[in-house]
Amino acid sequence: MWIMPLRGKYMVWAITACCCQGFLLLGYDQGVMSSIIGADNQFGKDFNHPDPTTQGTIVAIYDIGCAVGSLIVFFYGEAIGRKRMIMSGAATMLVGTAILTSSTTLAQLYVGRVVTGIGNGFNSSSIPVYQSETCGGEVRGKLVSLNSTVTIIGLVIAYWLDFGLSFVDGPAQWRFPIGFQAFFALCLLFQGLVLPDSPRWLIAHGYKDEGARVIAMLENQASTNHPDVVRVTKEIEASLALESAGGPFRYKELLEGGKIQNFRRICLCIGVNVMQQFTGANMINYLAPVVYQNTMGLSRNLSLILGGFTAVTYMFASFIPLWTIDRYGRRPLLMISATGLSLCFIVAAALLSTGTKNAAFGATAMVFLFQIFLGIGYLPIPWLYPAEISTTRIRSRGSAISSFFNWMCVFAVVEMTPPAIANINWRVFIIFAIFNACWVPLVSIVLCPEYG
Repeated sequence: MWIMPLRGKYMVWAITACCCQGFLLLGYDQGVMSSIIGADNQFGKDFNHPDPTTQGTIVAIYDIGCAVGSLIVFFYGEAIGRKRMIMSGAATMLVGTAILTSSTTLAQLYVGRVVTGIGNGFNSSSIPVYQSETCGGEVRGKLVSLNSTVTIIGLVIAYWLDFGLSFVDGPAQWRFPIGFQAFFALCLLFQGLVLPDSPRWLIAHGYKDEGARVIAMLENQASTNHPDVVRVTKEIEASLALESAGGPFRYKELLEGGKIQNFRRICLCIGVNVMQQFTGANMINYLAPVVYQNTMGLSRNLSLILGGFTAVTYMFASFIPLWTIDRYGRRPLLMISATGLSLCFIVAAALLSTGTKNAAFGATAMVFLFQIFLGIGYLPIPWLYPAEISTTRIRSRGSAISSFFNWMCVFAVVEMTPPAIANINWRVFIIFAIFNACWVPLVSIVLCPEYG
């Protein structure tokens, strides 16, 4: 298959562009339903005005699909390869988008959300591993942070496209923004077609010559016999030989302790993703207009506008880790982030308890500040951390299983948020404030410096 004739940093940036495309699609998918549900609009009329519980299911069932996709990668991703899994994810999302855009019943809508989620699960589990195996360690943190920034750009596009089309009458009001994700999926598919697979995966699966050619591209060398290419190839072979000394991979290795501490590594991979979701991040990012309208008593149009600017704030905050993540380390940023998130929700809850309009605007400001603290730590690090702390023998499985737990927690949060808001209103902020306060000592004690 033809591969783009790029070398050195240009190939690294081409791979990064592909990875960013996958995360742009992820972000768009996260935000696209948030401004469509929960209103007396065309979508509500077409689906018989779903109640809060059904709204939660419409949004959250997508995350079940993402979890299923992550499980598929966990069991089969190593055999299929990083590049082909990403391309399969893009193709699956195209199928899911077609089902969604043509939906006429809730059942079809659910199926489309699940299928789209499966494709995104392929991508979210495979892209971090692909990038970690093709990009140098000295820039990996910045590049993965860039992925996070692009995720939020996708979220911003979704919010503002939804807002613009909210003034359009007819089915295009919701079908067009849902169908628009096919554009990003097609771009991802075509990008994957012309990029190389991970050299580590190629060498591990018997494609040594092809792996060496990819290393030559990444090292900006014309010959596979160049000393730098030979050195990197031998390093990969030595690492693979060390990993395979115990024979073929067995799943029970993930539960082993000993010197390598696989079980602890897997628990850390899972733990940092569970923490991310129970910050309350996706209560805001999936459902910001619903939160503004139903907890703060703001109008639908104002809630949509604020939802859009909340995403814009998050986007600007996501640039901060590009300068801080490799300078200050993972653990300090997570602790600062969790502290700020907890304080923001405590103040928001206190203001909303007064029931005044001015207090509601003050609480809105706290949500904006929440997004800044989220961008500092809990946005990028959970995507980067699992690939960094896993040994190469378990890296793809560690990334996939952490992604699985991430999506299951997203499902739990997004499923419960609309009915929780309907029942306890602003008090939902208190729940997440307590979780965030708990993450500070937990990160300090459990995430040892050598891992972060």
